[in-house]
Amino acid sequence: MPVEHAIGNDVFVHESAYVDEPCEIGEGTKIWHFTHVMKNCRIGRKCNIGQNVVVSPDVTIGDGCKIQNNVSLYTGVVLEDFVFCGPSMVFTNVVNPRSEINRRNEYRQTRVGRGTTFGANCTVVCGHDIGKYAFVAAGAVVTKNVPDYALMLGVPARRVGWACRCGDRLPAAGAGGRTFCSSCGNEYHEQGENLSPVREVQDRVNP
Repeated sequence: MPVEHAIGNDVFVHESAYVDEPCEIGEGTKIWHFTHVMKNCRIGRKCNIGQNVVVSPDVTIGDGCKIQNNVSLYTGVVLEDFVFCGPSMVFTNVVNPRSEINRRNEYRQTRVGRGTTFGANCTVVCGHDIGKYAFVAAGAVVTKNVPDYALMLGVPARRVGWACRCGDRLPAAGAGGRTFCSSCGNEYHEQGENLSPVREVQDRVNP
């Protein structure tokens, strides 16, 4: 694990994990059993990367992300802060892979907005943008761009509603397009296929 000069304070790397050089790992991050972090990755502060995770070259992971066991983050993936990747979910980076054809120059980027949640065993097909605080259900397959706060379900995934910043499903919007979270009181405005926050209490505690 020869990258001590690029590792912040209080970083934990399990003895069975591999971290290739060069990489940047922020303070307080933990990397668990049998995980492989490849070269040129950037991992933020206070992340938790579980067992048997693959982080391919040039991947960027923001602060406070939680990567559960058996997740594959392939080249082209960019996670903003506080993204949750559920167990065994996977990103792709080529749309038409063939074993006998090298398509490394055809990798497509997938950008994931702050606070998004991916359920267990879901798949994100490369080349799409996932908006902030979106919620992708377990087993869903994302094949297109996902708006902020969208609740995505099915194969292929479709938007079936909206998710609050706290993670609960929002009720249908009422008069004027307003909807309120019954759990935390957050208020949002729906306009067409977009949702925007009016008031989010989490801004006071988790900037």
